[in-house]
Amino acid sequence: MFPQTAEAQVLVPFAGPGAGTAPLTWGQQAIMQDMRETGWTHNVSGAHPVPAGVTVEQVAAQLADLMGRYPALRMRLGTDERGEPCQVVSAAGEIALDVLDVPDDADPADVAKFAYELGHARLLTHYDLYRDWSVRMAVIRHRGALVHRVLTLDHLVVDGTATALLMADLGLVDLAARRAHDPRTVQLLDLGRRERTPPLRRVSDRAVRHWESHLRAIPPSTFGEVTNPAGRHGRRFWHGRFSSPAAYLAVRAIARRTRTDTSRVLLAVIAVAVGRATGVSPLTAKLIVGNRFRPGFAEAIAPLSQNGVLTVDATDTTVDEVVTRARRASVAAGMYAYYDPVQLAEAGARLDDERGYPARVTLRINDRRVVTRQAAEDGARAEEVTPEQIRRKAAETFLVWDGTLDHLPEQAFITVEDHPDTVFLQVIFDLGCFTEAQAEALLRGVEEVAVEAAFDPTAPTRITPGPTTG
Repeated sequence: MFPQTAEAQVLVPFAGPGAGTAPLTWGQQAIMQDMRETGWTHNVSGAHPVPAGVTVEQVAAQLADLMGRYPALRMRLGTDERGEPCQVVSAAGEIALDVLDVPDDADPADVAKFAYELGHARLLTHYDLYRDWSVRMAVIRHRGALVHRVLTLDHLVVDGTATALLMADLGLVDLAARRAHDPRTVQLLDLGRRERTPPLRRVSDRAVRHWESHLRAIPPSTFGEVTNPAGRHGRRFWHGRFSSPAAYLAVRAIARRTRTDTSRVLLAVIAVAVGRATGVSPLTAKLIVGNRFRPGFAEAIAPLSQNGVLTVDATDTTVDEVVTRARRASVAAGMYAYYDPVQLAEAGARLDDERGYPARVTLRINDRRVVTRQAAEDGARAEEVTPEQIRRKAAETFLVWDGTLDHLPEQAFITVEDHPDTVFLQVIFDLGCFTEAQAEALLRGVEEVAVEAAFDPTAPTRITPGPTTG
């Protein structure tokens, strides 16, 4: 955008405790598997305003402090004696802080757009973690003052919660409900070592048995075979955004009535919407689980999220009953979402042989809310939603298709994003397996189901038994 932008680097030295070498953690192995299957970077990246008066020296000091306090940020990949990747944490080093000067005559709105685009570009830029640090930071200076900071983190060292914790340390978000420091907080190297011990091997054994119980009788894919190889406009894999403030209020109303949290309500609503749009019910799906409830994990800077698996039957019942089923199923999925991915892959291959055909769960759901989730829960408890409030918000719903991807290992990937006062879904569909009408019906169905059930505990799912369609 600004061809005359000047870029410089400030080398920031750092040092801290916790150096050493250890095997990769299960969470790291799961992320590496996702990277191989999708070809995506899985980086976390974004631009944030800089408060007035903050200097480059102060940002550099913050970066040095962050690197020194968190061994995970000093992790790079190495190779163990078997030639396999391992994690290596350094005691000290230097990291570059990028300083970008944009022209004085640039419009501030254009500068903000430039910061956003830099964050997006870094989101898509692959790290070489055998060489690079897992953190990249840049500041943008306009008319002599810092105006934006771009922070990028590699997913091999953070998940959504860890990212929010680091951002809170930098003053970029406010985690009002953040817990007091837990002295049991596990470090990345220690976690990699613990996961090779008998107690955690038994944890993995139990989790894999749970997965086997869901995988044993599944079809080859969740939504059937490819029926429309041309997809949409000649491309199969599309990503888009769906936003519904009306659904947000309706989900809060259902959560209040059923005395559960908005995540479980959203899961139930999505299961019903899937069933209505595609005929798939019961629905078996992968649910990304944070694993933060485990001792020492709440404040850990580590990629702890892994896929859980659950099955929810929405056939011929009420939405409230599906909420109850989704709550039970998600609790079990959370209990058994911490495991050795290699062990799970071996179990999956064995089940393929027993079944006589390969099969995969090809719907993944990820509730990524960290900052706004608590506000939604607090609102559900504190305030009653009215039908009039929902009606007023109905006109704000939107659905847009943003573009295409080359590949998706799932048939559908639904992410609940951290946007306030709305159900905001980032979605990716294989439109070779769905029609465009089905995909749109599924997304708009999230709002329809929630609104229908917001004030009616007997609202039916309107899903009848029948053959699966795709």
